[in-house]
Formats: sequence, C-alpha cells, structure tokens
Amino acid sequence: MFKLFLPMLTTLFGVVVFFNHPPVFAPPKDIISCHPLTIGDDMAVFANDPAFIAIHLSPLAIKYKAQGEEVSFPAPDGKDAKGYLIKAKNKSDKWLFVYQEWWGLNDYIKKQSDIFYNDLGGKINVLALDMYDGKVTTDPKEAGQWMQSIVESRLETIVKAGTAFAGSKAKIANVGWCFGGGWSLKSAIITGKQNIGSVMYYGMPVKDMEKLKTLNSDVLGLFATENFISKEIIEEFAANMKSAGKELTYKIFDAAHGFANPSNPRHDEAKSKEAYDMAIGYLKKKFGI
Repeated sequence: MFKLFLPMLTTLFGVVVFFNHPPVFAPPKDIISCHPLTIGDDMAVFANDPAFIAIHLSPLAIKYKAQGEEVSFPAPDGKDAKGYLIKAKNKSDKWLFVYQEWWGLNDYIKKQSDIFYNDLGGKINVLALDMYDGKVTTDPKEAGQWMQSIVESRLETIVKAGTAFAGSKAKIANVGWCFGGGWSLKSAIITGKQNIGSVMYYGMPVKDMEKLKTLNSDVLGLFATENFISKEIIEEFAANMKSAGKELTYKIFDAAHGFANPSNPRHDEAKSKEAYDMAIGYLKKKFGI
C-alpha cells in the first residue's frame, strides 16, 4: 500500500496520474473564485475575474539575447502570421510549436524556446507562434483584455499558417503555458496527422469529445494546484480522453499557477525543474532523440 506523502503512480479512468503531495486543491487563501464547473474550454471566461488576474503577477523583467530570428509567413485569412524561429542545425522535418502565456510572445518565451532547442540537441526546428500578432504586455489587466478580445478563428489561422510554413512533411509536437497550454492541445488537434505530441502546462483542456477523438497523439498535462484549471476540470479532461480512446499522462503539482515561469514572482524552481524534466523527456521520445 502506498503512503499518501510518498511519490506514487496510480491510474484514474485509465489515465496515468502522478502525485507527490497531499491532494489539496484549494486556491491560496487570498484568492476566491466563484466559477462553476460548467465553463467551456476557453480561458477568456476568466479574463475579467479579479481572482484570476490576481494570480497573474506582472512578470519580472529579463534581459535576453535570443538565438533565433523573427519570421513572418502567409496566413489563409490574408494577414501574415508571425513567430520566433530557431532552425535545426541540419535540415529536419521535426518541429516544436511553442505557445505563449497571456503576456504575448515576450523574451521569456523566446528564452524557453531556445532552452528546448538546445536540450533537443539543435536537431529540431522550434517555432514560437505569435498569437497576439506582435502585442506584448506586462499588465495583467491588459493581458486579460487581449485574451478576452481575441478572435478564435484568427488563432486557428495562425496555427494553420505555422503548419504550412513547416511544410506538409513536418512532424509537429506542441508545448505551451497557461493560455498557451490550452493552445498546445488545440494545435495538436488542428495539425491533424502531422501532430506527434502535446505538452500543456496549466492550460484549459478542450472539452469537445469529437475533437479529442481526432487527436493523433497522447498528451502530457502539467497542472498547478488552483481553483481555475481545477482538480475537477482536470479529472473531467482525463475522463473525456479515456472516452475518446486517447492517452493522457498528467501531474498536479503542489504549486501556484505559473509556477514554471522564472519571470513569475511565484516561480517554484524545484517544481519547475521536475515539470521540465517530464516535458523534455516526453519530447525527446516523440522526436526519437
């Protein structure tokens, strides 16, 4: 028999679940949320909630000289899409799509893209897609307004533009955080047969069963202890993935939303390393590295 406070591996709804802490899922004492569990799969529903804004502290400034380059490419709606690209050292059809937090495609996302690139041996093309069309902020209220005002069809178009930019032979894995965590999963659905994997850090899961059935890969979920992407929402996602015949491996960390972002004042270095080790291990397996 496992002891509650020791690392353990269990199965829930046929889904691999990791715990290394007591299963306490209440939000921080100073955060109150009144959201029902019937919300959809769009994080914009939280955008005006003071409690949600309160857990998104303005990111700390970082100075970073990026390895890659800014790129733009045609999109199906006639408006060019943008991104940050680090090309593989040798020609490769393997691609990692990176999805930003609600702040925009800032230096932190570029730095994290470079980290993935280097830890994947420079063998993978890494493309951070600009989901805000060039806008970046450090103001939580402004970020919330942007997230609430985005047009879903434009974001889908950006993903499709990135896929076309990568090419018809591209094998694409996806990773993102918060707003981008949800888009890592959506991207895995949109890219269809070209998708080979998705890592979603504390993002809102897709609830549409028919869409989940189209997934061409399994999913790795790295969640936080919070009252927005809550334990109930995560377990519902696990059940939906099981019903859709898809594999989900996930872990709920005893850490705050945004714990993996070094520019977040609530950054948890130890939990961040543990989550990253899971993410990079998953991606190496998907890319055969």
